[in-house]
Amino acid sequence: MVTGNLFHSKKNSWPPEEYVSRNTLQLFNFDSAAPPKQAWRRRLNSHANILKEFSVTFMEAIQMVRLGIRLWSYVREEASHGRKAPIDPFTRESCKPSASQGVPLGGMGSGSISRGFRGEFRQWQIVPGTCNISPVMANQFSIFISRDGGNKKYASVLAPGQHEGLGKTSDEGISSWGWNLNGQHSTYHALFPRAWTIYDGEPDPDLKVSCRQISPFVPHDYRDSSLPSAVFVYTLVNTGKERAKVSLLFTWANSIGGISHFSGDHVNEPFIGEDGVSGVLLHHKTAKGNPPVTFAVAASETQNVNVTILPCFGLTEGSFITARKMWGKMMQDGQFDRENFNIGPSMPSSPGETLCAAVSASAWVEPYGKCTIAFALAWSSPKIKFSKGSSYYRRYTKFYGTSERAAVDLVHDALTNYKHWEEEIEKWQSPILEDIRLPEWYKFTLFNELYFLVAGGTVWIDSSSPSADVKSDQDPPIKVESKNIKVAEAEMNCRHSTGFEHTSTSGCNSSTGVGLKQNGNSTIPRKKRSSKHFSHHLKTEDQLDGNEDVGRFLYLEGVEYIMWCTYDVHFYASFALLELFPKIELNIQRDFAKAVLSEDGRKVKFLAEGNYGIRKVRGAVPHDLGTHDPWNEMNAYNIHDTSKWKDLNSKFVLQVYRDFAATGDMAFGIEVWPAVRTAMEYMEQFDRDDDGLIANDGFPDQTYDAWTVHGVSAYCGCLWLAALQAAAAMAQRLGDKFFAETCKTKFFSAKSEFEKKLWNGSYFNYDSGSSSNSKSIQADQLAGQWYTSSSGLGPIFDEFKTRSSLQKIFDFNVMKIKGGRMGAVNGMHPNGNVDESCMQSREIWTGVTYAVAANMLLAGMEEEAFTTAEGIFIAGWSEEGFGYWFQTPEGWTTDGHYRSLIYMRPLAIWCMQWALSPPKAIIEAPKINMMDRIVISPATFSLSLPETRVRKIANKTACFGNSSLQCTC
Repeated sequence: MVTGNLFHSKKNSWPPEEYVSRNTLQLFNFDSAAPPKQAWRRRLNSHANILKEFSVTFMEAIQMVRLGIRLWSYVREEASHGRKAPIDPFTRESCKPSASQGVPLGGMGSGSISRGFRGEFRQWQIVPGTCNISPVMANQFSIFISRDGGNKKYASVLAPGQHEGLGKTSDEGISSWGWNLNGQHSTYHALFPRAWTIYDGEPDPDLKVSCRQISPFVPHDYRDSSLPSAVFVYTLVNTGKERAKVSLLFTWANSIGGISHFSGDHVNEPFIGEDGVSGVLLHHKTAKGNPPVTFAVAASETQNVNVTILPCFGLTEGSFITARKMWGKMMQDGQFDRENFNIGPSMPSSPGETLCAAVSASAWVEPYGKCTIAFALAWSSPKIKFSKGSSYYRRYTKFYGTSERAAVDLVHDALTNYKHWEEEIEKWQSPILEDIRLPEWYKFTLFNELYFLVAGGTVWIDSSSPSADVKSDQDPPIKVESKNIKVAEAEMNCRHSTGFEHTSTSGCNSSTGVGLKQNGNSTIPRKKRSSKHFSHHLKTEDQLDGNEDVGRFLYLEGVEYIMWCTYDVHFYASFALLELFPKIELNIQRDFAKAVLSEDGRKVKFLAEGNYGIRKVRGAVPHDLGTHDPWNEMNAYNIHDTSKWKDLNSKFVLQVYRDFAATGDMAFGIEVWPAVRTAMEYMEQFDRDDDGLIANDGFPDQTYDAWTVHGVSAYCGCLWLAALQAAAAMAQRLGDKFFAETCKTKFFSAKSEFEKKLWNGSYFNYDSGSSSNSKSIQADQLAGQWYTSSSGLGPIFDEFKTRSSLQKIFDFNVMKIKGGRMGAVNGMHPNGNVDESCMQSREIWTGVTYAVAANMLLAGMEEEAFTTAEGIFIAGWSEEGFGYWFQTPEGWTTDGHYRSLIYMRPLAIWCMQWALSPPKAIIEAPKINMMDRIVISPATFSLSLPETRVRKIANKTACFGNSSLQCTC
């Protein structure tokens, strides 16, 4: 457990006063208009440099030439079928990534749109698995100000300078608008899921403007957090002596990014909703047979705010109303004609034509007066279709129905509910933001890294809808060949297993052994329903309604690695979901538990070696849930045969145990236990000398899939030791005492061999082989120890070995790289040189660095932990860094060149928060080592148990959950 004296960053504060004048901050000190004290900040005129991508060395290219040829052939083959390969290093976007990102819009799983810190809307991910990074420059907020009877006027797009994609000012398009904002006195402040843009006297010196962007990302709220909407609240303060008429303009193109606006057949339509909400619907017909999308742009009319619209304008000379004419109308009148609400739907657009809409909200602001104007954006794409045929309804349709016109209700509810969202967001964030122990950079980076749960290609479906799953007939179903997986006969009594307190609807019942909801009433005693019995991680509402169907959830490994729920990476990222949306996390584990017991015999070519195998082996944890038909066609990754990887099964067991221990959900534990035991049994084949320890096979058979491993390895071996410990604890908890004894026997044998083969007196060698890097210092060598400590289990190694290894990592992998200002390099030779045996050994992985820092926190090394993690902030998020904010990559080289932007693993910063403030169930776990509580019977060594020693604990468990897989139990 960490102490109360945490290490503070060298720069303890980035106060808003350094970016915004104190007087302006005081003027905005109401209604959340002022930016928060802790936030990531930039000036709008900051340079957005082009990011530099990594390149392989000559020797690395030689080593990977065969893989490259096979991968190129595979990419072309997939393209011939109209599909994008999950890994495609050959195709490049015409718009190069830049340091321009900001907080994305919307909730989780319904498509996302990012917004750069200078105001542009970019990174479009409306269609699952596709990401159009180019900004749509017609999508803008603009301001028009008139004073002194119209003799003094100001007009500008609220984005600085001449952006990319703008033509000559003589054009009829958006180049004719007033791009007059310098940005020198305008600043951006980000604290996900909100962002503030302060215009401190730009363009009118006497008008202060605050724009507050709010999205419905509310932890433990499984309804609103699924909504595809966002609100922009403008607060206007008139510091002049004259009354000012202020008109704000929101323009939007009928587009889902890229060149989609040119495809034709798009329609715009005005609408007047309830409670003064009115605007324009933009019906977008997508290409390639993808489901349609409807956008709603709207504003809220009040007693002081007048809302008008222009349903259609174009960007070329042939348009009936051009962008130039639209701008001229606003310059002259500050609003559109009220009759525009009666126009009705437009004619469908022609191919090559861009159809845009505009919403204006205008108000008079008295001298020294204040005014608030609220806009909202929503998009409704109720059905998602994957390229191999399966279709599902998104989660939000459970509450809004399956019509695209639900956008009207979505935008209305956003404008009427956003204050409630903000209240809940502030309740969640305040305890961390007000924790004086924590460095300030850590506080806002912790929240801002959550951007990935919106912008990481997330898909959240309503699994309860009758028409949610339309399965394609083109491929055979996956067989679930379930053995009757059984558990040692024992009564599961809460008080006599491991001492974990049950804090869920699945608490134990003395008569049945498993407490479930009966007639809608929880079996948990009322006194245990108090929030005092739950950590802030696991809210009461998550626990009480255990039978609520929260749907199924997917998120990408990264926007460049298009695979859903990549499990070896989820191992690091999952702490964020477990802490904020634990029901989603448990459902992901259920999906993988189901997958463990399944087999898919379709042939697959593995590109690294060029050999063939089957897509999914029973007993092996899949690498991912698929790409083009998730849940039904898993293992989209085909570089290596991951059924031979040595980390996935251990990671599954460790994650399941952590989630089981943290939530106390006994029903979950029983449900997934057959898969846990099967996963452990599967690994026996890799213990080739019967010492209880698994060995690697001389190829990159783990998450570092370019870094070859020989024999016993620190990474996989430590994970295996931890999995044995977790499986033993879970078996004991569930009454499978024989299996617990077996795991304990293996644990002690394996631990002895592990230390004998790898411990060198100060750290664990990379592997037991004789290669040039076998003695390398791997940053991630104690991943197993990190997980057992995070799960309330006893230490694997004695304190000296743990702290010595972590100190070695800190001294070499961290501090020898630019003085600790870049994170932890994956591999370092004991002579102080970076291990350059492959591209991954010489990289700094952001998520792994956060995990190493969490391990240091758990070991009581607070100063080293925050110094290590701060390197990621300095290199990735600070002004002196490389510009990776809101697009944190998998990693970068020591010269700052990135690989794989917008990546899942950096969510691992939440494992640091987990280490700082673990759940109650983890805190109150038994302090003695679980392995010391299990009595070993004679002759218990094989993980495969004899039939005569076991009984069923759950009938046909391979069929659990709402699966589209075919069960052959």
